Amino acid sequence: MRLWIVAVGRMKSGPEPELVARYLDRLRKSGTALGLEWGGVTELTEARQTTTPERKRDEAARIADALPAGARFVVLDETGKTPDSPEFADLIARWRDSGIRDLAFVIGGPDGLDPSLRAKAEKAIAFGRLTLPHQIVRILLAEQLYRATTILSGHPYHRA
Repeated sequence: MRLWIVAVGRMKSGPEPELVARYLDRLRKSGTALGLEWGGVTELTEARQTTTPERKRDEAARIADALPAGARFVVLDETGKTPDSPEFADLIARWRDSGIRDLAFVIGGPDGLDPSLRAKAEKAIAFGRLTLPHQIVRILLAEQLYRATTILSGHPYHRA
């Protein structure tokens, strides 16, 4: 199964893109033996419409267009469920084992995600109830994707 990230917003220079790259490189190296391939990141610009609903609709349409053909997707949203790391790893393994070929993780813009997009997602996942900048969410997601591979392979990185 190929794993993707589709995010509204671009990583700016600084330590954040380096951390994301570090964890995604580890994911790329550790996931292959588990049937998990790294697909890539698609960054979308923030919408410029006047109203919040218009911005959300525009971003939702562009996110849908950016998803790989036939991909299933998970939205990262503060209203989602908050799994622990082993539960997150188990979700990924179950989706992989069910034959899903492409699984994308969607990070919305500053206004959040349009409800129509959330309704089509496999699941909504939250990294807590706090509102976080997309750069930090991307770091957390990259690390959790790598951590999932270590959990699934029995590697000691995850010590819980």
